[in-house]
Amino acid sequence: MTMGRRWMLAICTAALVAGFTSLPIQAQTAAPPATPAATATPAPTPAAAQQAYTLPPEKLAKAIALSRIRITLGIAGALWGIVFLWLLLVLRAWAAIERWTQRLSGRRWVQGLEFFAAFFLVTMLAGLALDATAHHFERAYGISVQTWGSWLGDQAKALGLTLLFGAPILQLFHWIVRRWPRRYWLAAWAVTLPILAFSIFLEPFFEPLFFHFEPLQKHHAALVAELEKVAARTETNIPPSRMVLMKASVKTNGLNAYVSGLGATKRIVVWDTTAGRIPDDEVLFIFGHESGHYVLRHIAKGFAASAVGLFFVYWACAAFAARLVKRFGARWGAPDIASHAGFVVLLFAISIAGFLTEPVANAVSRHFEHQADVYGQEAIHGVVADPEKTAVAAFNDLGAAWLEDPHPNPFLVFWLYDHPSIQQRAEFAAHYDPWANGEHGQFFKR
Repeated sequence: MTMGRRWMLAICTAALVAGFTSLPIQAQTAAPPATPAATATPAPTPAAAQQAYTLPPEKLAKAIALSRIRITLGIAGALWGIVFLWLLLVLRAWAAIERWTQRLSGRRWVQGLEFFAAFFLVTMLAGLALDATAHHFERAYGISVQTWGSWLGDQAKALGLTLLFGAPILQLFHWIVRRWPRRYWLAAWAVTLPILAFSIFLEPFFEPLFFHFEPLQKHHAALVAELEKVAARTETNIPPSRMVLMKASVKTNGLNAYVSGLGATKRIVVWDTTAGRIPDDEVLFIFGHESGHYVLRHIAKGFAASAVGLFFVYWACAAFAARLVKRFGARWGAPDIASHAGFVVLLFAISIAGFLTEPVANAVSRHFEHQADVYGQEAIHGVVADPEKTAVAAFNDLGAAWLEDPHPNPFLVFWLYDHPSIQQRAEFAAHYDPWANGEHGQFFKR
């Protein structure tokens, strides 16, 4: 996950409680993000050295070690989130919090806001140790340069946004449960996707809370001129006034550039660690990749896939939660789903579904990301001298900056990766040249 998107994950997680985003839209994901790397093989052999993405021995050793840490923390975090909800149900802690809110106010809607605010605060504190451990290792391996004070400040801002948006949205979902006790899952499904769409639209408005932005033209006029060529070729219609430089260097050494927002809020964002640090041609490829998500309508397709998947996830979770309440509700202090403690049982069921359906969501995402890679390479054909070489160089620079493992475990790629591995992407880019045989690209017919 890229640092620039952690706050958005916090908002979406708060609003939809982890499992509500079990089939995420990846259409605006930065290319490529700091995806967790998997357990690696030993140092490369001479044959492996010919692969498209390689690391020098010192960086390879760091990538192997860091990948194990990332995978361990990622899996531990997902499982701990499920176990924590269960533990507090067994200990009747959610029931105790519900009684506490009832003593604070006699109004049901106020009780709901208080309960869900407490829910987010407690769950955030429960995951803080793992988050801090992850930040410690990102700093130790030179990926992050963010001070602990700044990191804690970002955590506080994310929590504030979570409380501001998440508590009322969960209150809305709880009201739906009370209003339609037999078919609440259908109504919840109907309002989930608009909430996700709105969060994407609002993203550019919240980003300045975490990073400083300046006009890209002010610092990299030549790069803006080149980006305009790719924007014209892809017909993304993003003028220079909506091309900005993000001051990421105060927090990270990673490389990134992306497109954020929808419609009137759509803009190009280039990290200051990227512009001027890697060749402009590579930035053009990354921008071409991001443009591909918009041009190929991955947002719309992702929403359609989410709509279908979430329909069945919500239905199954409602049935599973009802069985849990029937069997354990009295013991947990959750007499029915309509109670606040009972609603946590539903969230517990959804969190399990989110973990189990992650491979499906990631498979869809990897397909979209591969299409965007192809589109990005075709988008810079005729704009840069050698699109294949440029794309491979971009993947190598990005992989080295984020310490991506060249040899991830295939099963972990299947389960955890929302992008193909850097090695797979670089290998494809190195051999994708339809123009050499007088043919045209998959998405560009010229």
